[in-house]
Amino acid sequence: MSEKNDGANRDATKRSARERLQVERERQKARDKRRRTLIVSAAVVGVLGLAAVVGLIAANTGKDGGADKAGPVVAPSGATGKDALAIRTGKDEAKSTLTVWEDFRCPACKNFEDNYRETIHDLEARGLLKVDYHLVTLIDGNMGGSGSLKGANAAACAQDAGKFPAYHDILFQNQPQEVDDAYGKNAKLLELAAKVDGLDTPAFRSCVEDGTHNSWVAKSHAAFREGKFRGTPTVLLDGKDVLSDQADPLTPQKLKERVEAAAKGASGGGTQKGAGDASPSASSSASSSASPSSSASRGASKAGSKSPSGTPSKGASAGAAEH
Repeated sequence: MSEKNDGANRDATKRSARERLQVERERQKARDKRRRTLIVSAAVVGVLGLAAVVGLIAANTGKDGGADKAGPVVAPSGATGKDALAIRTGKDEAKSTLTVWEDFRCPACKNFEDNYRETIHDLEARGLLKVDYHLVTLIDGNMGGSGSLKGANAAACAQDAGKFPAYHDILFQNQPQEVDDAYGKNAKLLELAAKVDGLDTPAFRSCVEDGTHNSWVAKSHAAFREGKFRGTPTVLLDGKDVLSDQADPLTPQKLKERVEAAAKGASGGGTQKGAGDASPSASSSASSSASPSSSASRGASKAGSKSPSGTPSKGASAGAAEH
């Protein structure tokens, strides 16, 4: 009987030892698993942190278009307005002033220009309207590339040569698709300059290739952000947004009538009703033709966002949308 008890005790001891060993192994497995999890988590956090830093650098690079390397601010000849950030066309004595914030890569800006160009030029020729153009780089920041910056610099170089209005129109008339950064290539900008009589000179080429006005363009874009405008084009007539009135959208004919009324009011001693009567706003409206990348542009314009385009304004004949 004693031998049986001894055998049972030995068996129990063995089982207990095996159980303890199994428990210890399970504990070790759990510890190893936790350690692996911590190592993997730390690695993931490190990768995500690096990605966030890289993403922030990339985002900031897109927003300033690399202008931090552009050198000193050199305003183009005849630049006007606060900090000399506007290029003016038309006669200084004109009663009405149209202020336009534009990006040469922005499809909505092209829509605006295509629809209003003839009317604006006619009013300028008659001495009724002057236009202050502010050049920005919103699409570069939203979609990458440098076409907004280089196109704006080239336009400023054209201003130095006294050829801004013609070259400005050529750039919009030949605007590539928004996703095509063709204006990021100096060769394309010089090719288009050949379409303007007398513009393609050694001085112009040097200005374009050296990025002479890059920092000036960057400063103009900074002013655009500080103005908290929603997108491009932003168009103000005598300080009032004329594209955001959904109930009474602007048309070329309405622009003509308001400018003419302002001129008559000035000469007659009183301002005619309807001259520049659009509701004030700090943003441009969208129109009947929106940009192809509307979702991408909207967010960036707030910082300038990844997002150019906004919602089209019902019935706006300009086809201008936010970028």
